[in-house]
Amino acid sequence: MPRRVKDFIDISEYTSLDDLIRYLETIRDNLPAEHEAELKIRGDDVFGRRLTITYFRDQTADEADLHAKYSPPQDDQMERLQRQLDDVPYAVDEKSRSSRPPK
Repeated sequence: MPRRVKDFIDISEYTSLDDLIRYLETIRDNLPAEHEAELKIRGDDVFGRRLTITYFRDQTADEADLHAKYSPPQDDQMERLQRQLDDVPYAVDEKSRSSRPPK
């Protein structure tokens, strides 16, 4: 199953209600299936307010490659790495242990 990501569309400036309605209709008509879109008003009096539309879409191939590259290893990879680390030989030097000051 492909991973889904949340995407954002900000509408910061608009001139008329009719233009805004047409813009929102265009966005709605071009949303992917099962988008779960939401509309929120964000911002404040100092920096201004904007309408934000959030929706879910499938990852692109480039996004999936980056996610695979930078995501943590899967459980089977972790177990394999743990087994490799368990096989690394090491010896405890008794002289260096006895020469340490007591805790």
